[in-house]
Amino acid sequence: MDVIIDKIHQLTANIRAFELVAANGTKLPTFSAGAHIDVHLKNGLVRQYSLANASHEQHRYVIGVLHDENSRGGSRCMHTQYAEGDRLQISNPRNLFALHPETQQAVLFAGGIGITPILSMAYQLKQAKIPFELHYFVRQHEMLAFYGNLTAHFADHIHFHIQDQPETQCDMAQVLSEVSAQRHLYVCGPTGFMEFVINSAKQIGWQDQQLHQEHFVAQAQTDASQNKPFTLQIIGSDRKIPVQAHQTATQALIEHGFDVPISCEQGICGTCVTRVVSGVPEHRDVFMTDEEHASNNQFTPCCSRAHSDTLVIEL
Repeated sequence: MDVIIDKIHQLTANIRAFELVAANGTKLPTFSAGAHIDVHLKNGLVRQYSLANASHEQHRYVIGVLHDENSRGGSRCMHTQYAEGDRLQISNPRNLFALHPETQQAVLFAGGIGITPILSMAYQLKQAKIPFELHYFVRQHEMLAFYGNLTAHFADHIHFHIQDQPETQCDMAQVLSEVSAQRHLYVCGPTGFMEFVINSAKQIGWQDQQLHQEHFVAQAQTDASQNKPFTLQIIGSDRKIPVQAHQTATQALIEHGFDVPISCEQGICGTCVTRVVSGVPEHRDVFMTDEEHASNNQFTPCCSRAHSDTLVIEL
């Protein structure tokens, strides 16, 4: 659907908030906290951005975009090629990071730009009158995004942990000391930060079903020099598609005329998940669970490969 960039707010030196409204002036589709939208950029890329505003709002969507120095072209395009009044094409909201329905208490952790879905969760939890606390980690005070929203709406819930201010250090053992099946943890931010939070919780006794995380960037992949070529066989076709060591399965399929839906191309969003009929995938995504990986009945061709010489898949 088409939207217009109604307002742009410079939140920090490298994070901007974009307020999007429907181009036709109607209400936007509803969403739930933790949802994201696909943004189709003028440079041809498609990127996912979490919605940061309150989920009951239908007059706008708010996304936060970090201008990443290592950008592959998405965030750089958003920051340098778009202005207020410009049009964007976006998808309907999708939620891969929703609040668990049995959450009766919540602990929210955000690192850097990871505050975007966590902020939306805070709005929804407050509206539902579910007790929660929010811990926001940054290196410096001036790197706090949505600071005004957080202090205005969540003064009784927010805890800022700023690396260059030792007095704000978080006592993880104390924060996570209360372990109960109704208490759920949600974390978003850099991979190392999320691993630290999740591992801290597990050491104290939190169970996997209580721990929820969302990745903005895929985990470091295997060195491409270790890639092995393999073959894809497509159900309903007698063609066998070779996947060379230097290319992804998606690239090979598209090169041979097959239509494969793609979006993040990092194994984060799940857009390209494809059914595996036989063969053993080499999973490199962060979208599927460990149990789903172990079943080996689907894989993400944008980044995953094959342990077996051949993968038989259904498109």
